[in-house]
Amino acid sequence: MDDGDRGAGRTARPKRADARRNQEALLDAAAAVFVESGVEAPVRDIAARAGVGTATIYRHFPTRADLVVAVYQRQVETCAEAGRALLADSPSPFAALMRWIDLFVDFVVTKHGLAAVLRPDNADFGALHAYFVDRLVPVCARLLDAAAGAGEIRSDLDAYQLMRGIGNLCIGADGDPRYDARLLVGLLVAGLRQPH
Repeated sequence: MDDGDRGAGRTARPKRADARRNQEALLDAAAAVFVESGVEAPVRDIAARAGVGTATIYRHFPTRADLVVAVYQRQVETCAEAGRALLADSPSPFAALMRWIDLFVDFVVTKHGLAAVLRPDNADFGALHAYFVDRLVPVCARLLDAAAGAGEIRSDLDAYQLMRGIGNLCIGADGDPRYDARLLVGLLVAGLRQPH
């Protein structure tokens, strides 16, 4: 029996703490480089930012698509987990909603170019979109409900529609330095306020 046969029945061991830290550093570096240069940025730029060799990146993420998917999933999780903390730590539910929308805008900007790596006919693309919707729409809905319950915003708002509108405003910034997506998102969110 060879080594492969002995290991066939075993489950994968969890990564060591240092390996998890290395992977987190790679994902942080990749996210930053993607914001600056898009998802087609050279892997050597990501490696330099993370302080590792390109072989280390390929060991963790064999393809560019693997790296993009990992960055995307991590940012979805960061955005999802922030909702509850922001509600607890912000001076009002509307302030929490505003801060969460800022995080969401950062996420949308970072994922710019994902379609260039994962085409809509790719199974990963559909799965990522479903993951995004399943994780983030309920968080946005919870924040909207809290702000509406506090009388700060209208109560007839749909989380998916709001997120789709914000996403569309962010996409409009492609290649036009005169276009300020954050300003327009701010105007959209200000329009949610309950008239007094």
